[in-house]
Amino acid sequence: METKGFVLYLLAALSLAAFSVHLIDHLLSNGDRITQPYLHTFSDSAVLKQSVGGEEKVWPELEFNWRIVFATVVAFVGSAFGTVGGVGGGGLFLPTLTLIVGFDTKSAAALSKCMIMGATVSSAWYNLTVQHPCRQVPIVDYDLALLFQPMLMLGITTGVPLSVIFPYWLITVLIIVLFMATSSRSFIKAIAMWKEETTMKLKNAASYEPLLPLPEKSPWESLKCNLDVKRFSMLFIEWICFISIQVIKKQTEVCSSLYWGLTFIQLPIAVSVLGYECMKIYKENKRRKLQGNEERICEATIEWNITNIILCALCGLLGGTVGGLLGSGAGFIIGPFLLEIGLLPQVASATATFSMMFSVTLSVTEFYLLNRFPMGFAVYMMLISMLAGFGGQLLIKKLVDILGRASIIVFILSGVILASAVTMGVIGIVKSIGTMDRGEFMGFLDYCTNQ
Repeated sequence: METKGFVLYLLAALSLAAFSVHLIDHLLSNGDRITQPYLHTFSDSAVLKQSVGGEEKVWPELEFNWRIVFATVVAFVGSAFGTVGGVGGGGLFLPTLTLIVGFDTKSAAALSKCMIMGATVSSAWYNLTVQHPCRQVPIVDYDLALLFQPMLMLGITTGVPLSVIFPYWLITVLIIVLFMATSSRSFIKAIAMWKEETTMKLKNAASYEPLLPLPEKSPWESLKCNLDVKRFSMLFIEWICFISIQVIKKQTEVCSSLYWGLTFIQLPIAVSVLGYECMKIYKENKRRKLQGNEERICEATIEWNITNIILCALCGLLGGTVGGLLGSGAGFIIGPFLLEIGLLPQVASATATFSMMFSVTLSVTEFYLLNRFPMGFAVYMMLISMLAGFGGQLLIKKLVDILGRASIIVFILSGVILASAVTMGVIGIVKSIGTMDRGEFMGFLDYCTNQ
């Protein structure tokens, strides 16, 4: 019941935020737009400003200065802790890229996705070499990955175009509402887990019967156990289909009949994969119930009825849309949701990161085809994030093993989301107020003329 409430809250918040745009759009739709390109000096670095379809792009040059050093530190810390919780850290990258480095908001969102991709790829690889904390099964829950992934991909292809259209004030509202909700729920979950771990430690100490750990596996043995070639291939083929469609769309005229046809063909691809996995889980759950088999189909503890399967699909769609729109990574929705449905923190982190690896690369591809970020800056930040993602996973795993408290992962997840909500929310409010004071346009942009 808590899981249903969590998803319904997110959907209601999104609907309310989207509805509120009509009022402000009507009141503030007569502002002036900047249309002339020019070269501007942003403190101590050269910045190229260029107006494209009524929207101003600001791309600082990649040169050594205190701004780049600060961004590098944030990228390292954000990637290290963000990937541990399975969220990527995009909520910390966006304020740094806009406020400190000087990128415009939408280019910063695209660069944030590049950084998340670097951290996610290295973290996913590391997780594949780590064994499950308490069972002889893969640490990545492939059933849930296949259930979420089609809707994540579909949501990404919806969210990225919305990031071109939506005004910044509306994005700020969504950030505050969604991130505060997921952060608070994760924090409550972390406290409950901490108490349970404390009770278990006291119980084990009183009985003098410590739990026997699983036999240690080598990284190669863990990799062979964690890598399910069949289901990985299904995810990879689906990813190839979506990527191919984005590449073909780039070669077609924007908003032409062929363009929209390619856009809508993604729906049957996603639905077919989702339908296959839904039917598999539902039939297996029904078969086990008839046989009196209480063994779970996957790591989740929820009942796999039609309602809960639909909720999972909607959460995947919501996560992908929010990730593409905000440039923050779908993990801000998927990570807390996986904990809500009963996954262990280590498994939730590994599964969320694994799923994000596919969806975030799709998002980066879309941003690249839209020419949303400078390549040199993106490559540099991706390399920093890759190193940090691997190092963060290694450090936190050691800490969890030493302390015997997996709730640390959930506290980190909650903290990263809260920090993202505060930084992005405050900066978004300040920028939105400034835009209103200057009388600038604050409504929706036209998608067809803003590519």
